[in-house]
Amino acid sequence: MLSVFDEGPFAPCPAPFNLAAHVLAAGAATPDKIALSILRPTGAERWSYGRLITAVRGTATGLLNAGIEPGQILLLRLGNTVDFPIAYLGAIAAGIVPVPTSSQLTEPEVARMIAQLAPAAILRAEGVTCPETGTPALTAETFTRWRELPPTDYVLGDPDRLAYVIFTSGTSGFPRAVGHAHRAIWARQMMLDGWCDLRAEDRLLHAGAFNWTYTLGTGLMDPWTRGATALIPKAGTDPAQLALLMKRNDASLFAAAPGVFRQILKYPVPPLPKLRHALSAGEKLPEALRERWREATGGEIYEAFGMSEVSTFVSGSPERPAAPGTLGRPQAGRRIAVLGPDHAPMPLGEPGTLAVHRDDPGMMIGYLGAPEETAARFAGDWFLTGDQVSMASDHSVTYLGRGDDMMNAGGYRVSPLEVEAALADLPGIAELAVTDVAVKDGVRVIAAFYVAPEELDADALGHAAAERLARYKQPRAWVRVEDLPRNANGKLNRKALHGYAID
Repeated sequence: MLSVFDEGPFAPCPAPFNLAAHVLAAGAATPDKIALSILRPTGAERWSYGRLITAVRGTATGLLNAGIEPGQILLLRLGNTVDFPIAYLGAIAAGIVPVPTSSQLTEPEVARMIAQLAPAAILRAEGVTCPETGTPALTAETFTRWRELPPTDYVLGDPDRLAYVIFTSGTSGFPRAVGHAHRAIWARQMMLDGWCDLRAEDRLLHAGAFNWTYTLGTGLMDPWTRGATALIPKAGTDPAQLALLMKRNDASLFAAAPGVFRQILKYPVPPLPKLRHALSAGEKLPEALRERWREATGGEIYEAFGMSEVSTFVSGSPERPAAPGTLGRPQAGRRIAVLGPDHAPMPLGEPGTLAVHRDDPGMMIGYLGAPEETAARFAGDWFLTGDQVSMASDHSVTYLGRGDDMMNAGGYRVSPLEVEAALADLPGIAELAVTDVAVKDGVRVIAAFYVAPEELDADALGHAAAERLARYKQPRAWVRVEDLPRNANGKLNRKALHGYAID
């Protein structure tokens, strides 16, 4: 038998359709229910569904009044506050295309995005880096007042039209602009059932920042789609406080990247009687960490696997826990295959490249402005993830590693080529290569290996990197080597760098 999971496609997205209208429909039926609590050790800022919907639809009115037209690009340079999801949904409600971006990005990184996308406007919060350009920049003084404007009707249309854009680190050395359709939110129903087991009565606490796409999706859009309550810790919350916040706020679900679970478990964890289970995504969850969580809480962590181009599509769930050592099974409605070098499905149990069918409703429209790179990611009807896996007879998927050199930094996929391009001209360095290396069980960091006549000051190198790269892309270790390892053809052998010991 072949390594293919296809039990039939998911129900088609209805038309006409608007992503924001879909997200807020359940909440519109319960306007007094709390949609969002921003948690602090001493209290919370609460938003009812009625207040949230009014703010979103008023923001849509403000954007249109500002002259931004449906279909145009809006760059979001906002901090870790409620401004982010309100602006994001407000733009989509109006048919405008928001581009959520991390507040950690540096001016050069943002400048490249602006040059690539040519946005009609930028929403900019104080203290968030953004280069001065000719693009109109609207500040909080303006966009927070929009929330009181009369509501705009949701702009309905083809569910296949562009809804939003997210950036992901590309193998070309430059971030790629991933365009997603309005139907992407419709596809998330497969993970709500096949991973989260998310219900209207749930209170989901997500440990990430508002402006991280993992938080935006799992922490906000998903609970709001089900009419549940989202709990988000205030920016800067100490990980030592997270378990206590779960307990005080009756969290029934908790979502985070593996590194956050590791931080929580450094401290005593109080009893969490309301917590049904936890959710992990962003990077592979070490089995030892899962077991430590079980011992501390008596509960389970369910893991999901995916990527920016299609979100999560393989997972474990309370109904179907992942077999030990596996990622889980494809979610019901997904069409998944393990392909060989000829792009034909491999026999069950044989390793190959994980692929998702191009007709998946969560599949990206493509990389904006890069049709050739978009085409290169597909083989016939299959999108090639680049991840190496095997599939068992029960369709459980075992992760075997990346087929390329992509790194994982705290839940973000980062291309070493992007980091190398940003650091290539650092003074005193003749050659430089970057990869992620293990520093202890389950913990990897980005390390830069450089060739230079003498060892350079690591603090100075780190300071230079901080001026050019977001924090999660910056090397945490700098290692001088006599030569970079290469194969017989002179090509850099990046995997050989994994053997270096890093203190």
